[in-house]
Amino acid sequence: MTTVYKFGPHTISAGQVFLKTKYSLGLVNLKPILPRRNVQRFLDLSPEEVSDMFQSAQRIGKVIEKEYGATSLTIACQDGPTAGQTVPHCHVHVIPRRLGDFVNNDDIYEKITANSAELLTHPERLTAVLANTVASKGVDNEERLARTEMEMAQEAARLESLLG
Repeated sequence: MTTVYKFGPHTISAGQVFLKTKYSLGLVNLKPILPRRNVQRFLDLSPEEVSDMFQSAQRIGKVIEKEYGATSLTIACQDGPTAGQTVPHCHVHVIPRRLGDFVNNDDIYEKITANSAELLTHPERLTAVLANTVASKGVDNEERLARTEMEMAQEAARLESLLG
């Protein structure tokens, strides 16, 4: 039987998971770290889950910043629908950033919100979102190549090996 995980209402294949801790999972899709337990809000997490999720974010950040040639990270948690949360499962995004990837630095939050639903249904587009984000095209553009489940699994395996 194939292992699957729940991310709110979405089913995530084991091949998209690159980090598993006692309390958290790290997914290839926009690098969210989420509690294993389906909890909608950050405020509902236990102290152990908060600690584990942010320790995981720090660990993942060190790896993906280097792996994706970034110079900084955006670590974002949109806690609740009014804050822009599009998946009703608490999660923190760890997104590698480069100088000039957005003309207005805060546009990243709009792109996270606009693309999270699409990336859950088409997670194969993530690498292009992260690797090819430029100010003139933004996160979502027609030049991105679709990724297969195998390509996502390869990325997850690569990140998992880098995390040790």
